Amino acid sequence: MQVVRVTRFGGPEVLELGEAPEPVAGVGQVVVEVAVAGMTFVETQIRRGIDKWHARPSLPYVPGGLVAGQVSSVGAQVDSGWLGRRVIAGTGETGGFAERAVAEVGELFPVPDGLDLPEAIALHSDGSTAQGLVEKAKIGPGDWVLVEAAAGGVGSLLVQLARAAGARVVGAARGARKLELIRELGADVAVDYSDPGWTDRVREATGGAGPDVVFDGVGGRIGRAAFEVTARGGRFSVHGASSGEVSLIDPGEARFQGVEVIGIEQLFDFGPNLVRWAEQMMSQAAAGLVRPVIGQTFALERAADAHAAIENRTALGKTLLLL
Repeated sequence: MQVVRVTRFGGPEVLELGEAPEPVAGVGQVVVEVAVAGMTFVETQIRRGIDKWHARPSLPYVPGGLVAGQVSSVGAQVDSGWLGRRVIAGTGETGGFAERAVAEVGELFPVPDGLDLPEAIALHSDGSTAQGLVEKAKIGPGDWVLVEAAAGGVGSLLVQLARAAGARVVGAARGARKLELIRELGADVAVDYSDPGWTDRVREATGGAGPDVVFDGVGGRIGRAAFEVTARGGRFSVHGASSGEVSLIDPGEARFQGVEVIGIEQLFDFGPNLVRWAEQMMSQAAAGLVRPVIGQTFALERAADAHAAIENRTALGKTLLLL
């Protein structure tokens, strides 16, 4: 079967198409015929060998921790009822960029009828994260919410969830194309954080008080500027570091500013709730309250182009491989 491997750490060009033996389901495992392979910004940083939050995979490795497709075979101690079912499957942190992938039966999530696999995988991964962030931040009706990277996979869903909660939303991103998408998703205001005075626009939109909730998926200078504009009594929720630097706010400064900081470590506690949050997202999608933005798709042999699109900030919403 065809797979994409990383044989050395580096840029997108290190993703190479090759052949691998057919996988065999072991005890408690299934083989999934992969139709969709998901990917995240973090996985691009793992490929470069610069991610600070995950152990480096042993080379060579097949990237991809989440796939969607049909179960084609089952191993011992697995209910044969899984055969032929459409599922989302966690493969661990590797193994997804392949025509077929092995997954533990406990890592399977049945895809509801009527939901396409690309939409399902976006709602399961980015959607469950967004749902968890919103739940932790306790958004209320009338709150002003600032979403950084609001045209990305998680950010685009945060905009919609905040609106569904009755909040008013400022979406921040870079470039006219992304700002247009943010407005289409229902944001009240869209600002370009490549403009030096972007935080002034945030203050102006929020009547001078600043946002009650900030979702910081960028970190670095942008995350720092967003913290400084957060309203007194507000929540500053950290979930990413696409700038390469996570926002670390001194607790004493946060107390002085009157801001509750929900640090990136919140993500470490998300695991037990991910299935519940994914189910909630799929229900909300079925009800028309949210929709995943799948901005671009690539064939397996173009995995390098997919990773490049994520890294060079040209991607809108979720980026997927379609097999």
